[in-house]
Amino acid sequence: MMQPKEVAHLVLPTWAGEFDLRVFEGASGEVYLVFAYGDIGDGQDLLVRLHSACLTGDAFGSLRCDCGPQLRQAMRRIVAEGRGVLLYAAGHEGRGVGLVAKLQAYMLQDEGHDTVEANRRLGLPVDGRDYREAVQVLQAAGVRSSRLLTNNPAKASALHQGGVPVERLVSLSTAPHLRNLGYVQTKERRLGHRAPGGEPLDGDGLATGKAVDASNLLGRVGARNGRPYVVLKYAQTLDGRIATGTGDSKWISGPEERRVSHALRAASDAVLIGAGTVLADDPLLTVRMVPGASPIRVVLDSALRVPPDAQVFGPDAVTVVLTSDRSDPDRREALRRRGVKVEVVGEAPDGVDLADGLARLRSLGIRSVLVEGGSRVITSALRERLADRVVVAVAPILLGAGTDAVGDLGAGLVTDGLRLLDRTVHQLGPDLVVAGDLDWDRS
Repeated sequence: MMQPKEVAHLVLPTWAGEFDLRVFEGASGEVYLVFAYGDIGDGQDLLVRLHSACLTGDAFGSLRCDCGPQLRQAMRRIVAEGRGVLLYAAGHEGRGVGLVAKLQAYMLQDEGHDTVEANRRLGLPVDGRDYREAVQVLQAAGVRSSRLLTNNPAKASALHQGGVPVERLVSLSTAPHLRNLGYVQTKERRLGHRAPGGEPLDGDGLATGKAVDASNLLGRVGARNGRPYVVLKYAQTLDGRIATGTGDSKWISGPEERRVSHALRAASDAVLIGAGTVLADDPLLTVRMVPGASPIRVVLDSALRVPPDAQVFGPDAVTVVLTSDRSDPDRREALRRRGVKVEVVGEAPDGVDLADGLARLRSLGIRSVLVEGGSRVITSALRERLADRVVVAVAPILLGAGTDAVGDLGAGLVTDGLRLLDRTVHQLGPDLVVAGDLDWDRS
């Protein structure tokens, strides 16, 4: 088999750091990009990622797969180690079937077929990748043995057979999104990948910082009448407070619970808070404690009180502001010029009309929303029956006076209270997390 030919060699600065880039063209005509970081020396025991190209995931952040988060995580891992190689196989799009065929398979997946069945219905191989040229490229780049960043044992076998020993597999799991959960599960169940969606909720990932699959906390996510599926998520003390009397809320829950909260964000299309929470806490609302995609950030701000330098307007994720007619048009336009989407919706007595706001989010393609507060937003969602499920972390702390998690819901008797169905309880570090569907039929 003819050896791949080197056709370019340059230094490429990237978001993760400066890489030495060598480009090879194989006899097949396929192109391979070798990103080397640091001094690879004798090429032994290198941290290596063999990444199959995914235009939709790598470049456009598609949530149908886990490719983009895997690529970025691999680059961070290599840079953190100070020495390693990322091989980007440009011709491996769609597990080797190509971009157009992959998109056609997506259409069949929308009809209910999994990724394996979709390829077969199109008469395509389930995995059509040939790794022989990729192995030759690694050898030409000086790689002699590796610790392979992958969840796919087939890649390790290909490197072994080609003459690049794999000392061990290094997990590259990511917290799954509701939109790629079925795909990730199929890769594990039918393609032999090792825990691509991370540790289960009760696994050891909470202690080690691995990816966590918290999707079961979200329940049976499904379509709603003109609005997204809504989950209320908050952390409270034993006496039901989400903040002290002075407004301090950092941190009521422990790091294990907060890691799961970030996994819940990674699973959702959007995370929603009120302007009061932004003013009090100035949160980023991104995914940082687990590897995964950050959701769209939604802020309810009827009068545009949030200052323009708030972190929620930063470039780390997309932000949507739902405001009302009484907000300043000039401030709306200033936010739009910064890339913040501003939507004017109806107004309610205590701010933005939540029902109208959720309907607008659904029209924008947002199908699942994680509401993280504050108390007014949570209470409004419950009063107006606009929530489907609650996920509540209870910390072993007593504050006495403070901010209630939920305001008055008009329950005169205990029997009038909202009940939860399909409940689950998990202990995450010192905290208990209770999740369940809201029983509106018996309310």
